[in-house]
Amino acid sequence: MTGKVALILGGTGMVGANMAQLLDREGDWEVTLVSRRAPQFETRARHVACDLADPEDCRLQLGALSRTTHVFWTGHATGTRWVDKAAQDADLFRNAMTAVDAAMPELQHVCLLQGSKYYGRHLGPFKTPAKESDARHFPPNFYYTQEDFLRELAQGKPWSFSLMRPHIVCGFARSDINVPKPLAVYATLCKKLGLPLRFPGPEAAFRAVHCASDVELLNKGMLWAATTPACANEAFNMVNGDHFRWQHLWPRIADYFGMKDGGVQQIDLELMMADKAPLWDEIVREHGLLPTPFEEAASWAFANYAFAPTWDIMLDNTKARRFGFNEFVDSEDMFIRIFDSFREQRFIP
Repeated sequence: MTGKVALILGGTGMVGANMAQLLDREGDWEVTLVSRRAPQFETRARHVACDLADPEDCRLQLGALSRTTHVFWTGHATGTRWVDKAAQDADLFRNAMTAVDAAMPELQHVCLLQGSKYYGRHLGPFKTPAKESDARHFPPNFYYTQEDFLRELAQGKPWSFSLMRPHIVCGFARSDINVPKPLAVYATLCKKLGLPLRFPGPEAAFRAVHCASDVELLNKGMLWAATTPACANEAFNMVNGDHFRWQHLWPRIADYFGMKDGGVQQIDLELMMADKAPLWDEIVREHGLLPTPFEEAASWAFANYAFAPTWDIMLDNTKARRFGFNEFVDSEDMFIRIFDSFREQRFIP
């Protein structure tokens, strides 16, 4: 036993799953994943089934994990409508942390995953580059509710916390909240139809400035903040460290898929993909791909949301560097690497 015992809440989502695998590689962590469904990836971590929406289930299941030293919150309610999610996500976190605080006397740190919507990225143009000290926007925002509850809960306690704020978390995972996944499926369908690769969002979104967070970089940052005393009770933007415009990245993506760059043609992906399941199934059969149902292959509602912003989205990660986290990722290379992983996993041809 090393004395380093991690609890990953929401452990089968993209961030939680990759966090478990990072701790597996570290080798000196005992890890428990908590989620309703068992993990569908290789890990040494123990899995505990728990419905975080049920306070009593949290008390029973999490109450048995008394040796936990570090908690990583990576869970979220399903859906993309912000107003609907606000109360749900706040309740999930409150249920879990109430049980954690009551049952874990060895607790040292809680890492709460937030995101760029903390700055109002989902509402329209906001102050950029966004800094951790920026004022909050008009509520509701469950990041605020969760953070306020965490700060209140931590008062007078021996444990500390950190707040991590990525944007467009990208990686290979089953998660619907993942831009490379619908992008890869969209490109695959366009190629099958003999079409050029057209950017499906607005012209202004094509030309705006964006940033992203490689999931592996995010996980490293979360682990760093959770184990670095100077990071106690601090918030950190955790993005790759560069910025991009789709207009410059799009030709490289088109070239990767062996297609022509078709420029911009705004479409409602959720609407236009409604009849594409048979086409996807044909592609899966033709190339011997993983038998992924079309409704699980990509979230077109999320894709619409991700490609929609016509304003700059820039998060300043100077604070993380100032506190000692100096890793970075080239965002263009990240997309290509993730597409490569999709091919290696036989998700796309």
